[in-house]
Amino acid sequence: MKRFFFTLLSIVAVTFSVNAQLLTWTPDFPKDNDNITIVLDASKGNQGLFNYSNPNNIYVHVGVTTNLSINGTQWLYVNGSTGGTYGGTTAALKATSLGNNKYQYVINNIRSFFGVPAGETIRNVAIIFRDANANTALVKKAANIDGSDMYIPVYDNSIATRFTTPFFQPTFARIPEPITKQVGDNIALTAIANKSSVMKLFLNGTEIQSANNVTTISANPVITTSGNQTVRVDAIDGATTKSESFQFFATSSVTVLPLPPGVKDGINYISGTSVTLVLYAPGKSRVSVIGDFPGSNWVEQTNYTMNKTPDGNYWWLTINGLTSGTEYLFQYFVDGTLKIAEPYAEKILDPSHDGSIPADTYTPLKPYPTGSTTGIVSTLQTNGPAYTWAVNNFTRPDKRNLVIYELLLRDFLAAHNWKTLKDTLSYLKRLGINAIEVMPFNEFEGNLSWGYNGYQYFAPDKYYGSKNTLKEFIDTCHKNGIAVIMDIVLNHTYGPSPLAQLYWDGPNNRPAANNPWYNPVQPHAFGFGEDFNHSSAATTYFFNRVLQHWVSEYKIDGYRVDFSKGLTQKVSTTDAGFSAYDASRIAILNNYSNAIKTIIPDPYIILEHFCDDAEELELSNSGFLLWSNVWTQYQEASMGFIGNSNFERGVYTTRGWANPHLVTFMESHDEERITFKNIKYGNSSGSYSVRDFATALKRMELNAAFMLTIPGPKMIWQFGELGYDFSRCYLSTNGEGGDCNTKTDQKPIRWDFQTVIQRQRLYDVYSSLNKLRFHPWYKDVFIGNNITLARNLSGAFKTMTMRSATDSSMMCVVGNFDVTAQTTTFTFPSAGTWYDYLNGTTFTSTGTAQNITLQPGEFHVYLNRNLINAVTTPVTVINNPENTLSASVSSNPATPSSVLTVNVPITGKVDVSLFNQVGQRVRNIFADRLVKGKHLLPLNNKINNLPAGIYVLKIQAATQSVSVKIVVQ
Repeated sequence: MKRFFFTLLSIVAVTFSVNAQLLTWTPDFPKDNDNITIVLDASKGNQGLFNYSNPNNIYVHVGVTTNLSINGTQWLYVNGSTGGTYGGTTAALKATSLGNNKYQYVINNIRSFFGVPAGETIRNVAIIFRDANANTALVKKAANIDGSDMYIPVYDNSIATRFTTPFFQPTFARIPEPITKQVGDNIALTAIANKSSVMKLFLNGTEIQSANNVTTISANPVITTSGNQTVRVDAIDGATTKSESFQFFATSSVTVLPLPPGVKDGINYISGTSVTLVLYAPGKSRVSVIGDFPGSNWVEQTNYTMNKTPDGNYWWLTINGLTSGTEYLFQYFVDGTLKIAEPYAEKILDPSHDGSIPADTYTPLKPYPTGSTTGIVSTLQTNGPAYTWAVNNFTRPDKRNLVIYELLLRDFLAAHNWKTLKDTLSYLKRLGINAIEVMPFNEFEGNLSWGYNGYQYFAPDKYYGSKNTLKEFIDTCHKNGIAVIMDIVLNHTYGPSPLAQLYWDGPNNRPAANNPWYNPVQPHAFGFGEDFNHSSAATTYFFNRVLQHWVSEYKIDGYRVDFSKGLTQKVSTTDAGFSAYDASRIAILNNYSNAIKTIIPDPYIILEHFCDDAEELELSNSGFLLWSNVWTQYQEASMGFIGNSNFERGVYTTRGWANPHLVTFMESHDEERITFKNIKYGNSSGSYSVRDFATALKRMELNAAFMLTIPGPKMIWQFGELGYDFSRCYLSTNGEGGDCNTKTDQKPIRWDFQTVIQRQRLYDVYSSLNKLRFHPWYKDVFIGNNITLARNLSGAFKTMTMRSATDSSMMCVVGNFDVTAQTTTFTFPSAGTWYDYLNGTTFTSTGTAQNITLQPGEFHVYLNRNLINAVTTPVTVINNPENTLSASVSSNPATPSSVLTVNVPITGKVDVSLFNQVGQRVRNIFADRLVKGKHLLPLNNKINNLPAGIYVLKIQAATQSVSVKIVVQ
């Protein structure tokens, strides 16, 4: 028989009062018609309002749960008769500051205050204390340790009991505040009842105290054994007994042992039945593994207590007896208070967001252990499903001639998964790109994010699919000669990060000063989330492992490093100081580059840097690629405003660089869509208007001709090749500029744009220009280091002449960005015939200065060698089995919304004109080159202001013509 030693504290029939816990209330057992006084101690719980600067500006958000609440937890009758919504600052919701971080709120008659109808049973008052911020993402609030809402039970007249010592958190299912005890310690216990009764206390099933006709009972037993302890109180009123119980874990002394040979931080698979877990957690007093391992059952167990290394820095445990191929769920339970996922886990479960992952994207997904734990859960699996790679020796495209397609999987495909993206590669291959840059896809908060709020660095986000479907996508890209670049955030993480949680400063809501990985406060002028300290050895080790992991396990070809400018400990208070040359930042980046190069010799490392030219030059000389954002200049030029349209910053030699390592782009995920700008804000002169849809798309062709032909790597933002014209601030309620409130929201996915003739024409121009970059006659013009680039990129009439010192191929690009005709003097580098690459015409050059006149928006890409008959990949809109020209109108009588459908039998120039009944041509509807296939041509304003009557649309293609009668009313 076990013996327990205790000290009797009190057995008296009085109400016990507690003042040092998160939430207290009077009366102790409130009924539905009672007045209730609630007191918050903001120094407890999540400490969200601890030392709040304006204690007289604190409010509550309050409601009840009833027998009608969904799942029992649904808030009803929120804010009661006050009528306020979340963020309300009415006097009726204002809390009273009592000083010393305490706040009081009084509810007079619970049922009346909330207006709960008679007959509906009130079970809890639900409450949070908050500041006056109405934005739920920014509000500061006091809540339980895990941030959950607080609940106060509402009782009836029957017997009831609860513990007051140890202190309990006011969670929906009451749990004690964290208890840290060892064998030999005492555990103070006090319980109260709502009426005089027989009360009994039990420890591990053995009665340790009892008393008759009391409303409170206490004991102080000694803990004699290690492991899980169960405490229970009974209150007996005649034949009715009510109980409350809780569990805690008592430790014996921590076992100190060195790490086993060969293990490293994270999950170490020893065999099909054995793993060794290693957690870096210096200064912690105990760590256990909890999960669904044999005998664990999600509570601390003696045989799952981790060993500590002699230096106190590492905790480790070898787990044997696992079933090969079985997926296990687990967390680390630190100091009896904190549950975190394994930072190196390659798969996690998220109780808040996994439920919205479609089954056809990730199947099967092991159920979250609801009711057994909370927070992010990590997984491990010995002998998990392997992927057999088809391509093991992929030759990465020359970094100097990358054509990168940046995409956000969420907004690119409705299915938003790797499998569907794999099946879409033919579209991208026809476009002529040779690299895909996917926005961050390691686990991030939520499912619909851009991904820059990541928190698990080794786990691919399940919203996009499984580990092996990601590998299959990458493998298929490599089969098609396409590299895969991972967008990654090394600067910061957000809340769920286990590295942040492990050392967290609750009162200040930031990483603690002793956090090995993070800065409590970022040292530079601005930043995001929780800022990493990249001068810390712990951070360097962690990210070396991260960067090696993805190139090794997934065979990705490199990284685009988001906000690489932030990878410094140099203190700055202005952007100028932040951007200034920083040798320490260069050293940090070179260290990470060297870590990657231990796995693959010449990875792509693209930096979003935007720092001092001298620093970027040094990095480019070290092999880094750097973003060059020339969006402002290209959008101004495209809209027809010339004053700020100089493209020079997109040319690497302008910066004095020896290597073409500048990734030039005119759109990215951050910038406004230029086609949208053209249509809404474009310039005009007379009848020529950039705001006209067809003209807006033609201007994008002009832009492409002067972006994709500049030597060096290039980047295209998704659907830019189709003239995507939904604003980045689509459906915004606070305008279009800066960080509008819909910037990162989902945007319409418009694959139907391919059926619009002007958009498909733009795609064809992109495709042709991209393929020119890889043609054996011209590729040296783009990859230099031995190229000559004569240019005038600052005016309305822009020109470029390019030639390679190692080849006879030459190229000239001329274009008029003005909204009126322009003439310039231009000298082709040689006399003779020059071939217009995009329309098949020729130009005879004298080799001396010649006047060239271009209409607004007109451009030409001239080559000194004829590629018209060169083998190219055909691009088709919709396969057309017919070999004859045909056409039809979607509605008759015709309106501006009518669409002309044209089946083109052979690639070539197509003319569409409108004639009246006497044979006079009254409108030119369309004239341009079309590929073979089916095309949709909106009539739009082409039939506006016509007299009512019968007209004929005549379509001419090569030697064929067809006519369609239309009625205009």
